[in-house]
Amino acid sequence: MNDLTENKMEIKNLSMFYGDFKAIEDISLDIPSQRITALIGPSGCGKSTLVRCLNRMNDLIQGCRVEGEVILDAENMYTPGYDVIGLRRRVGMVFQRPNPFPKSIYENVAYGPRLLGIKDKQRLDGIVEDSLKKAALWDEVKANLQESGQNLSGGQQQRLCIARVIAVEPEVILFDEPCSAIDPVATQLIEDLMADLKKNFTMVIVTHNMQQAARVSDFTAFLLVQVQGDPGRLVEYGDTNTIFTNPSDERTERYITGRFG
Repeated sequence: MNDLTENKMEIKNLSMFYGDFKAIEDISLDIPSQRITALIGPSGCGKSTLVRCLNRMNDLIQGCRVEGEVILDAENMYTPGYDVIGLRRRVGMVFQRPNPFPKSIYENVAYGPRLLGIKDKQRLDGIVEDSLKKAALWDEVKANLQESGQNLSGGQQQRLCIARVIAVEPEVILFDEPCSAIDPVATQLIEDLMADLKKNFTMVIVTHNMQQAARVSDFTAFLLVQVQGDPGRLVEYGDTNTIFTNPSDERTERYITGRFG
């Protein structure tokens, strides 16, 4: 399927439980390097659960348990003793609703590098400027870096959050419905930004928007819960053009054409 593309991550027979409830079951798929992989499917099918498994954010939920493997650069991140703090630097996350810190625009972006021990003002200035440029926000905020990040518009806040992730130089960026809380104009900016970021980052996006998945992603995975109460399972995975124009599973076609879900 991805013969010409190196895989940055490999998900192997992954199941995840919240206590006794199995949220996703036996999911296996590859995440190609420097490509955008979209996770689509109806609400409750496990998309956000799956994406949060990719940097172990689910570890923060009491009673969460994982079976299977998530391989990052040939190493299983669920191996006992794995460096989870280091993992979350390498695999950053942008959430559904923009969540800038109650700090200045500058300090929002500098926060991560400071935690990593970078104190030099000139170096921090460069990181902040470079990250904001990569997030397509620099020109809009460069004269107001000391203003609160929470005073920006919703779309600007989301780009600030992306800059904050970029600042610690991750290898993978996870997006959990990053455009669901912002307007169409801001959504277009984020989508254009993702296409540009693909040159340097591997990305995974959870989205309910079929048009967005078709526009921005290179590969698409369709998840589904067959019967309410069952775990989410992978129905089909492949390059986005094939998934949207010639899916191999009837359930995928029905979902994409809006006949259910």
